[in-house]
This record gives sequence, structure tokens and C-alpha cells, in this order.
Amino acid sequence: MRGEREQVHFPAGHSFRLLRWTEDVSHVDCLLSPTKAEPLSGEGNHWHFHAAMELTLFAAGTGTRFVGDHIGPFQSGDLVLLGENLPHYWHTRGSSRGLSVQWHFPQSHPFWAFPETLSLTGLFEKAGRGVRIVGATARETTRHLTQLAQSAGPARLAGLFALLGQLAQAPDSDCELLSRRSFVLSAESNYQAAISRAVRHLVAHFREEVGLEDLLLVTDMSRATFARQFKKHSGKTFSEFISQLRLQAACQELRETDRSVLDIASSAGFSQLSFFNRYFRREMGCSPTQYRQTSSR
Repeated sequence: MRGEREQVHFPAGHSFRLLRWTEDVSHVDCLLSPTKAEPLSGEGNHWHFHAAMELTLFAAGTGTRFVGDHIGPFQSGDLVLLGENLPHYWHTRGSSRGLSVQWHFPQSHPFWAFPETLSLTGLFEKAGRGVRIVGATARETTRHLTQLAQSAGPARLAGLFALLGQLAQAPDSDCELLSRRSFVLSAESNYQAAISRAVRHLVAHFREEVGLEDLLLVTDMSRATFARQFKKHSGKTFSEFISQLRLQAACQELRETDRSVLDIASSAGFSQLSFFNRYFRREMGCSPTQYRQTSSR
């Protein structure tokens, strides 16, 4: 498997790129104009990061969202702003479609020569933790993002500025910070591919008994190196990460099925119901039964 630092290349004559997918995030089109597009191999279906900032809209689809040390569910309408070098991954359930705009304006970029852009520094800093956009800001930003796909040339650049301005003016109530801390990973890290293999292994096998030795084989690391690098890159220990995966799977089952709490806990990978109940209450602030009742309402 290739290294997980995606190289974002902007098309000739474009200062940013706009991506669209209609079935799967691994097969995307780079929209050059309203009538011209180039196919790309998307990276969103596995754990990765890149130097470019990104705003991604899932117009349709459901699944689990990974942003920094955040793990949570997403559904149609999910709109997330990502900072530079922030690890992210969308594990979709079935097909999906959406739009994503990517740009890279480091401090040396001419973008910052305009005094008006200085008002965006706070927004860009918050993006280092990943920001889920909701409410009226999400509706307006979605409109701007959709209009980008229908424009070209200076009009498209103006559309990006309007979109960023909309986000910068968003009230705190419309901005949900996802990761507990910022992630600015080194582009020269030698551990990206190995940690990505570990994440993909955990996502595929979290319902089973997964031991540390399994991950050491997957990553070809020593115990000490794996523990240090996994925490550095995911923000969680191995056991915390797999417990969060199991919790999200259990929450999904509680929302969507009428199976018993015991069956759900067991199928999600929790071997003891008492531990599941304690962990669920600690993380979700309520019991599994209360969560189901609230979700159904």
C-alpha cells in the first residue's frame, strides 16, 4: 500500500481544485469548468492527510468520520472543514456523492498580500482541529460550494473567496470542533503508511479480538515504536481507538435496530456487558437504552 501523505496537485491555470464524486470517494472527478472534468483516484476512503486545506460536503451517504482524534457518524449534508496535514478518513456505508474543494495558501502565498484575507487566520487555525459546519452557515456554504461547480475563471475564484468569507463569519453555534487537538503532521514522517495500515486493519476487524501483536505484524514495528507513533498520529492509544470504533458501531445499531443491548454490545466487540454499559455512559452521557429512546424521538 502506498504512503498516506496525498500529493494534491492543482490543475494548470487553477489556484485550487474542486472535486466531485457520484458513487464512491475513491473515484472522483476534478472539475475544470462546468463542462470539463478529469478523473482522479480519490484518497478519501482511507486514512490520509495532505498539505492542502479542504472543505468536503457529503450530499448523500452515511458512515463513520475520522478527523484527527475524532471518530463519529456522518450522514447526508455533512460539511467539514479540514486544516493542513490533518489526518482524515470517511468510512462510507454503500454509495455516496458529494463535493470537495481543496486549496493551499501558506504564509508565503500571494493570497495573504490582500489585507482582507487576514480576517481568515482565525478560521484557518480552527480548521487544524477539523470543523463540522451546521445550521444556517452550512446551508449558505453548501450553496456557495454548489455554485463553484457551475462557474469558471475569475467567477470561480470569487466564489471561493465568498465561501471562505461565509465560513469566517460563522457564529460559534454553527461550528463544531471535531478533534480534541490540532494535528500538524510532518510531511517527512516515515510512519504514515504503517499507521494507515494499522487504522485500516482496526476498521476492518474491530468486531473481532484484535491484539497488539496483530498490529505489530501489520506495521512491522516494535511495541514501543508502535505505541508512540500510533498515539502521535491518531491521538489515541490502540485500545482507545478500537473502543471508539466499537462504540460507534453500537450507537448505529441502537439507532437503526431493535436488537437487545446485550446482542449489540457483543456484536460490536465488547466482551462484557457491564464494561460496555459503563463505557457507553462515560462517553455518551447516558445509558444505551436512553440513547435509543432519544435517537428514536
